[in-house]
Amino acid sequence: MFTGDEFADGGAFIAKTLQQQKITASFFLTGNFYRNSSFNKTIQQLKKDGHYLGPHSDQHLLYCDWNKRDSLLVTKGQFTNDLLKNYEELRSYGIKKQDASFFLPPYEWYNDSIAAWTKELGLQLINYTPGTLSAADYTTPDLKNYRSSETIYNSIINYEASHPSGLNGFILLLHIGTDAKRTDKFYYRLPQLVRYLKQKGFQFQRVDRLLKK
Repeated sequence: MFTGDEFADGGAFIAKTLQQQKITASFFLTGNFYRNSSFNKTIQQLKKDGHYLGPHSDQHLLYCDWNKRDSLLVTKGQFTNDLLKNYEELRSYGIKKQDASFFLPPYEWYNDSIAAWTKELGLQLINYTPGTLSAADYTTPDLKNYRSSETIYNSIINYEASHPSGLNGFILLLHIGTDAKRTDKFYYRLPQLVRYLKQKGFQFQRVDRLLKK
């Protein structure tokens, strides 16, 4: 699955790769992303190709403290209003709330209150599967947690090789775009990664099909 807020530089390449490989993926995008007119063509293409388009909050809020996770930084009202605004933007692309009931929190960071509030809205909160460095594909060289595309790719391959179930049932998170300061774009490794996993016998599923109740 892919997330997006302010960047979409990989959108066209990712969409083309998925189309060529005949697989569907899941895209969790913020209201900021859906409102950005320069991203309209990418979003329309993703929808046309049958990918899952879902919510990632409207303003990409940080819900709770990084160091003290049980400390909320938003009220229930702020959380609800922000998320519903995200769905308003989804509706502008003809996507109804019932068609996008899986929700990926911004920063993939939340606590039990956020999970409970999500459930009250009739939605299912999900997150990526931990174990690889795929989510670090947004990092830039000036950050302490910077990871190169080679390091990220190898972490995925090594995880698959070293675990009994490999990546079976795994939800792998990537970003649809990153800051220009990151010139080593991991999405260019996507064709190689897909081919490798296909050779290993893996199939690709949208999250709503993978997690279907």
